[in-house]
Amino acid sequence: MVNSQVIGIDLGGTAIKLGRFDRDGNCLQSLTVATPQPSTPEAVVAVMVDAIAQIDSDNQTLAIGVGTPGPADAKGRIAKIAINLAGWQDVPLADWLEAKTGKPTIVGNDANCAGLGESWLGAGRYFQNFIMLTLGTGVGGAIILDGKLFIGHQGAGGELGLISFNPDGPVCNSGNRGSLEQYTSITAIRRRSGKEPHELSTLAHAADAEALKFWQEYGRDLGIGLTSLIYVLTPEAIVIGGGISASFQFFLPAMKAEIDQRVMPTSRAGLQILSAELGNAAGMVGAAKLAWQQLSRL
Repeated sequence: MVNSQVIGIDLGGTAIKLGRFDRDGNCLQSLTVATPQPSTPEAVVAVMVDAIAQIDSDNQTLAIGVGTPGPADAKGRIAKIAINLAGWQDVPLADWLEAKTGKPTIVGNDANCAGLGESWLGAGRYFQNFIMLTLGTGVGGAIILDGKLFIGHQGAGGELGLISFNPDGPVCNSGNRGSLEQYTSITAIRRRSGKEPHELSTLAHAADAEALKFWQEYGRDLGIGLTSLIYVLTPEAIVIGGGISASFQFFLPAMKAEIDQRVMPTSRAGLQILSAELGNAAGMVGAAKLAWQQLSRL
């Protein structure tokens, strides 16, 4: 077991990222392959199995962890729903991969995996209690309590982007209206500004007044949304990840000011707000950590 390794997989709508990791979290080899289109469960599993064979040609790995874009069941066996993937509902992904690879497999929500990755090797490694938001096409979240990932009794806990923000706001895919995701995701930024986040970031770097104003308003909205989570969880830290976190410096001041104004000092004492450190690798790293945890229970 000294040189043992696992595979972490991050399944996305356009790409599947795989990594082979040792116990210390060192990535020994990585591979990115295109998600098949249409991305039916059978097609995705076929591509995954082929990619696993490429990254583990000597069949040395002991287990597999997979992060999927949607909730898994509490046992980490079934992908309940996978957003932006065709035909994904109650897919027994762990069973299918185990049957084809012979390796114990566990499935988790991709944002939860990102949070677990940051907890293991990233910005959250110094904290026992923190929350993570992944700001991307949607807004995902993860909750780490007492050093452990909180997923709720049915596995679907921690959907932080789906909390109510404006009861009369735009309709969300979740069925909610005006969820935090509808104000802070890439999709929301496009709707609100007519621009891509990277365009607004470039303009802000050039001191464009309108772009700076947009990020100020964005930070305000994010801070308001986080207020409720802080009152409930009183985390030591908030870690902000996902593609939009590239503009962290522009929306942090307004976000922090809103939290300071709305949250009592007793609920935010010592609170740190940090940018994620693992970038696009966070989900893959967290999936590998899931695999290690699964092995320890066998």
